[in-house]
Amino acid sequence: MENMVNGRCGWCGTDELYMRYHDEEWGRLVTDDKTLFEFLVLEGAQAGLSWITILRKREGYREAFHGFDVEKVARMTDADVERLMQFDGIVKNRLKIKSAINNAKLFIEIQQEFGSFYDYTLSFFPGGKPIVNNVKSLADIPATSPESDAMSRDMKKRGFKFFGSTICYAHLQAAGFVNDHLVNCRCRK
Repeated sequence: MENMVNGRCGWCGTDELYMRYHDEEWGRLVTDDKTLFEFLVLEGAQAGLSWITILRKREGYREAFHGFDVEKVARMTDADVERLMQFDGIVKNRLKIKSAINNAKLFIEIQQEFGSFYDYTLSFFPGGKPIVNNVKSLADIPATSPESDAMSRDMKKRGFKFFGSTICYAHLQAAGFVNDHLVNCRCRK
C-alpha cells in the first residue's frame, strides 16, 4: 500500500466510500457521545474484519441499533439478538451483537460517572487533550499507544467486550483523539 494516494493517507485507496470517510470523518475530533457510541459499536463489529466491510454496512448497523441511541440499544433483548442474526444489513455474529448491547449499558454507566463518554476518553490523555502525531509513513502508525492500552484495560475491567488496545487505538484515531493523518495528507489540519 502506498503512503499517499491522491493527496490522502494511502490506507483509504481509491474506494469512494473509504475516501469520503477519510476526508470527512477520520481523525476529526468527536465530542458528541452519540457519535462516540456509534464508533464504539462499529469498531467492535470490525474486530477481525476489514474496516471497509463495516463501512459498507454502516447504514445496516444504524438501522439494527436504533440509530445508535445508546438508551434503546441498552434495552435490547435476546429476541432482538435473534432478529439481528437474520438481518443481512450487519455482520451476523452473535457475540458481537450481544457485546454491542452489553457495551451500551456500560457506556451509560461511564456517562453517569464522568458526565460524558467524551470526558471519560479525555481522562486517558496527558493534559486531557487529543494527540497529534507527526507520522511520515503508514509504517510509522502504531497499532496501540499508552492511552489505548490504559483505556482498553479500564474498559475491560468494567466489562466491555471486543475492545482490546488495537481496537481502542483505531477508535481513538477514528474519533480524532489521535490524529494519525500523514504529515503530507490534505486532511491533516
